[in-house]
Amino acid sequence: MKLLFTIFAIIGGLAISLQASINGGLGKRIGTIETSFVSFAIGTLALLFMVIFLGKGNILAIGTAPKWQLTGGLLGAIYVFVTVLVVPKLGVASTIMAVIVGQLLMGAVIDHFGLLGGKQIPFDMKRASAMLLFFAAIYLFYRK
Repeated sequence: MKLLFTIFAIIGGLAISLQASINGGLGKRIGTIETSFVSFAIGTLALLFMVIFLGKGNILAIGTAPKWQLTGGLLGAIYVFVTVLVVPKLGVASTIMAVIVGQLLMGAVIDHFGLLGGKQIPFDMKRASAMLLFFAAIYLFYRK
């Protein structure tokens, strides 16, 4: 089962890279903010149909969720806006590499302190070494 979830995560990563490239090109045509809006509007429609036809949860329970848990959409909008802005200037691979490093940095902080209800996983030398290798990779991606 762990392998299946890893494959799903890889598929998600492939989708993010495709999304960044597609949105970067659209951003040159219609504008950065406009592309971000269009991307979210189409995604919202797709999710609406998924909720209607495949949903098994209770969307009305949203009123019982802590308000900070409702910020995910805002954070997603920031991500889409930033990739639309950055991909045409840095390229897809460099942008995604920087995004991954940002995700790992924040993930390490969240894990280390057990923030947002997550499992506490201390930041050790093994994780620090991996982080340094990612920074080295970014350097090599950007170096001419």
